[in-house]
Amino acid sequence: MNRYPRNMIGYGADRPDPQWPGSARIAVQFVLNYEEGGENCVLHGDAGSEAFLSDIAGAAPWPGQRHWNMESIYEYGARAGFWRLHRLFTGAGIPLTIYGVASALARSPEQVEAMKDAGWEIASHGLKWVEHKDMAPEDERAAISEAVRLHTEVVGERPRGWYTGRCSENTVRLVAEEGGFDYISDTYDDDLPYWLEVGERDQLIIPYTLEANDMRFATAPGYITGEQFYSYLRDAFDTLYHEGKEGRPAMMSIGLHCRLIGRPGKIAGLARFLEYITRFDGVWCPRRIDIARHWADRHPHVRRDRPSAMARAEFVERFGGVFEHSPWIAERAWELELGPAHDRAAGLHNALARAFRSASDAERLGVLKAHPDLAGKLAAAARLTAESTAEQASAGLDALTDAERARFGELNTAYVEKHGFPFIIAVRDHDKAGILAAFERRIANPTEVEFEEACKQVERIARLRLEDML
Repeated sequence: MNRYPRNMIGYGADRPDPQWPGSARIAVQFVLNYEEGGENCVLHGDAGSEAFLSDIAGAAPWPGQRHWNMESIYEYGARAGFWRLHRLFTGAGIPLTIYGVASALARSPEQVEAMKDAGWEIASHGLKWVEHKDMAPEDERAAISEAVRLHTEVVGERPRGWYTGRCSENTVRLVAEEGGFDYISDTYDDDLPYWLEVGERDQLIIPYTLEANDMRFATAPGYITGEQFYSYLRDAFDTLYHEGKEGRPAMMSIGLHCRLIGRPGKIAGLARFLEYITRFDGVWCPRRIDIARHWADRHPHVRRDRPSAMARAEFVERFGGVFEHSPWIAERAWELELGPAHDRAAGLHNALARAFRSASDAERLGVLKAHPDLAGKLAAAARLTAESTAEQASAGLDALTDAERARFGELNTAYVEKHGFPFIIAVRDHDKAGILAAFERRIANPTEVEFEEACKQVERIARLRLEDML
């Protein structure tokens, strides 16, 4: 099977109403990453020093050495930044989700106690704040297991949420297979949660953010001042809040780090944003675990057959009749690079249409000839396919007067004699009078023009049939 695993469609044009509590127009969710004491450091058994997300411009790892300045910047986050953020959010009455690196939490018992006393969620941010991309799957699985064990020992309960950040292509699958997480956040691909099927497990995904994130104080292009951070957050909030007022509520994730936003000049912008959102009604500021529980309750996952996952025989059996009496089109479509985008009507129709469009003229002519005459002999003898019967009935072609039936018969005969194939039109797009008018107009077309029009109508009929099926 030639299959493309990436999901390029998601919810599509019409995302669902999340039904946030209190009919909120937006869910604004704050994450505080607690990594201090879990970063790369030879004291932690790592090969060198940390080089990621600090105020040291152009930092690079120091192999086999401690980087005193880098360590002290991380220590600022634990010693000063955390407490400044603790005061800000407890004062505002807004709960946080902590992405806690297990080894960092183990080195910060007072901060953990403060998190718990504040009622904050402590999710897992992995065992150590290190790259997972080069880990063998068995090593990463072991690291995930140890992160859960140590987190449970330090915090007093296991984490229900997970975010690695520096993940591998296997991370989401391995964390889902661990089986104990209400949500995973190692994605940045949507404004709403969604379900991911991993084997037999239905795993909730709550996407995170790298742009509404103070990490951009430590990356280029990025923020220089707290005012720039505030301006970006405000604009993102305004856009999403407006969409929520129009009936499309969504989620806004905001990522924070103790050693970055915890600095005085940066936190001022965050404080302005907290004050700004208090001016609006319908703003829900939950923890991520609250979002997970809400989504599981209001939007539980329902598995359904996915065309892109079907074996050839099942695929052809299900969709071989979408193009009238032409299962070869489904057979060829199955050979294409199918993926999640083809599990909905538009995507599957595109795959089938591609097979039809790339066929020879003789093959496409065969498809046209497989269609019945409108209100013709097959209809009178009740020998149409179920799909054709329903389609002709939808336009009233099953209840013609004698005069109308005679006129259709004359037009059918003249059309086939001229063009060599039946008159084809997506009858569900028209009423009886419109179909007759199109019939009388198109019969005069040159055959090459009418051939292309008939092929377009065949594709339209297929699309309508797929919408019924899916």
